[in-house]
Amino acid sequence: MNPPCLFFLLAAMTAAGAVDDTARKSTPAAAPSPAVKPTPATPKANAAKSPLLATASKKAAVPVLPPPQPKPEPKVEPPIYESTSPVKPAGEIDRLVMAKLAPLGVKAVLCPDAVFVRRAFLDVIGTLPTAAEARAFIEDTKPDKRRALIEALLQRDEFAVYWAMKWSDLLRIKAEFPINLWPNAAQAYHRWVMTAIEDNMPYDQFARDLLTSSGSNFRVGPVNFYRAMQNREPEGIASTVALTFMGVRTDAWKPEKLACMARFFTQVGYKPTSEWKEEHVFWDPMGTHTLAGNIAPGKASIEEIGKPAAPAQGVATTDAPALPATGEAVFPDGKKIKLPEDRDPREVFAEWLITPKNPWFTRSIANRVWSWFLGRGIIHAPDDLRENNPPSNPELLAYLEGELVKSKYNLKHLYRLILNSNTYQASSLLGDTKPEAHFARYPLRRLEAELIIDAINKITGTTELYTSAIPEPFTYIPQGEPAMSIGDGSITSPFLALFGRSARATGMEEERSNKFIAPQWLHLLNSTQIQKKLESGPGLRDIINARRTPQKTLDELYLTILSRLPTSAEVELALSYGEPREGLNKVGKPRTGKRTEEWNDIAWALLNSSEFLFRH
Repeated sequence: MNPPCLFFLLAAMTAAGAVDDTARKSTPAAAPSPAVKPTPATPKANAAKSPLLATASKKAAVPVLPPPQPKPEPKVEPPIYESTSPVKPAGEIDRLVMAKLAPLGVKAVLCPDAVFVRRAFLDVIGTLPTAAEARAFIEDTKPDKRRALIEALLQRDEFAVYWAMKWSDLLRIKAEFPINLWPNAAQAYHRWVMTAIEDNMPYDQFARDLLTSSGSNFRVGPVNFYRAMQNREPEGIASTVALTFMGVRTDAWKPEKLACMARFFTQVGYKPTSEWKEEHVFWDPMGTHTLAGNIAPGKASIEEIGKPAAPAQGVATTDAPALPATGEAVFPDGKKIKLPEDRDPREVFAEWLITPKNPWFTRSIANRVWSWFLGRGIIHAPDDLRENNPPSNPELLAYLEGELVKSKYNLKHLYRLILNSNTYQASSLLGDTKPEAHFARYPLRRLEAELIIDAINKITGTTELYTSAIPEPFTYIPQGEPAMSIGDGSITSPFLALFGRSARATGMEEERSNKFIAPQWLHLLNSTQIQKKLESGPGLRDIINARRTPQKTLDELYLTILSRLPTSAEVELALSYGEPREGLNKVGKPRTGKRTEEWNDIAWALLNSSEFLFRH
C-alpha cells in the first residue's frame, strides 16, 4: 500500500464529492441543456482553421481528431445526506422546536434512510451497522421501519455497554491517579452501572443508590461514588454531587451555600479491612473514620477495624473537629432542616434531591440526555445550569421534564421520544445558516475515540491491545474486547490517548475531546497501525476475495464502512483507480479486476473521510 497514492486517491475522491461531503449543500439539478448537433469534421476544414495542425499532419502523419462530442447528461441521483421530505411535526418535540425555527425562516429536511441507520446505530449502541444490516434497512419499504429499528437497538446487548461508557466518564470510574479507585473497585463499580442500565433502573433509584449505599468498595459497586473523587472533604463531596446530579458547578456558589450543603456529607466514613486496598464506606455519625484526604490508608489486620484511623503519611488533614450528628443543614434551594440523630444525612439529602419538585434533578438529566443525542444541551453546557444561563427553548425542556416524571424516571422513555422525533432525524446539512441553539439540523460531531477504533477493528476484523502499566501486576484487557466495554479509565492504548478519550478526573462533559487535530489525521493517513489492519485483517480480505464483480465489491465496501451504496460518480472514480492487470489467470484468461492493494487503498481513503469519522 502506497501512502502517496492513497493521498492522491483521497484528494480525488474529495474533489469529486465522493468522500468528504459533509459540508456540501445540496442544490436542485440543473435543467438539461438542448443537445448540440455536431458538425461533421473534415481534414480540410481542420487545416483551414489550424495551419499548424495541417502542417504537422503532413510531416508527421498525426491523425486529425474530430471535435469533442457533447457529453451525455449525467444521471440525476438523490442527495446523499438529505431526503426530499421536509421536516413535519411528528410529536410535541417537533412542534416546540419548529415554533422557534419559524421566525428564523429555517426549514429543515429529513435525513435519508442510509444516513439514519448509521446515525441510530452509533447514537444508541455505539457501533456501525454491518453491511447486511444497512442494506436490509435501506431496502425495507415498511413505513414504520425507523421506529422499529429504534426499538430493536434499545434492546440490544451493546446498548448497556455503550451507555455504561458514557456514565463511567461522568462517575469518574478510574483505578489510578487522580481518582485511585483500585482495579477491583473500578470493575465492581462499572459492573453495577452496566447492570443498572441493562435492567433499565429508574433514574431516581439510580441516583439514590449512589448517594446512600454503604459497604465494601470491592463488593458493593455504588459505594465507589464516594471514593471516585479527588476531594473527599465534605465540601468536595457536595461539589461532586451537585455536578453529577444537579448539573451545577459549585465554584460559582458563595462559600456559605456550599458549606451548608456539605453538612449532609460530614458523616461519610471510610473504614479499611485486612484485604489490600479494600474499604468500607459507611454512615459514621461519631466521625471516627472520616478522613480528610483523598487516599484512605490500608490496615494490616482486621483487628484494627473499629479504632480511629490515623492519617496516612502525606494525606491532607484538618484540625477542625467532626460535626455533630445533630445540627442544622440547608438544601441548595435555601430550605433549612434539622438533621435527625437516628438517620444518615445522605438519605435526607437524597429524598430532597429526587423529588419531581426539585428544581435541578429532573431538569439536569433531561437536558443531559438531549445533549447526548443532539450535540448540545437546551441549556448549554449540560453541566452548567445556573440562573444567568437560561434554556434556549424553555417549553421544550419543561416538556421533557414532564415526560420523565410521568414515566417514573424511565430514561428509555425519554430516548424513544427524542429518537423518534423528526428533530433528531433531520439532515445535518442546512446551507450556511447555523442555528444550532434551536436544533434546526443534526450536528456534525467527531466519533468518540473508542467508537473510531472499534469501527476500524470491526471493518478489518482485527483487535487491539489495551493495557495499564500501573498497578502491579500488569493490568490488561484480553484482545478482542471492544474499547467501549473497558470499565477502568486507567486501561488505555496510544490510539485512545491520541483521540481524546476522557481522563475521568472531574466528571465534566468537556473532559472528552472530540476535536480533530493534525496528529490524528496523520495517524489515520500514515500510521503502520492502520496499514497493518487493512493489509492483514480478515474482514477486508473476505470482502475483497469474495467471488464478486468489482461493482459488487465496491458496494460491499461502502456498505461496510459508510453504511450506504456508492454514487455513480464514486463508482466511476473507484473502478478507474489503479493499473491494468497483466498476464493470465489460472484458467488462461486475461486477468481482470483490481489488485488487493488497490482495494485496500480505496478502503483506507474511505476510513479517512469525514463521512466515516463524524456523526452526521
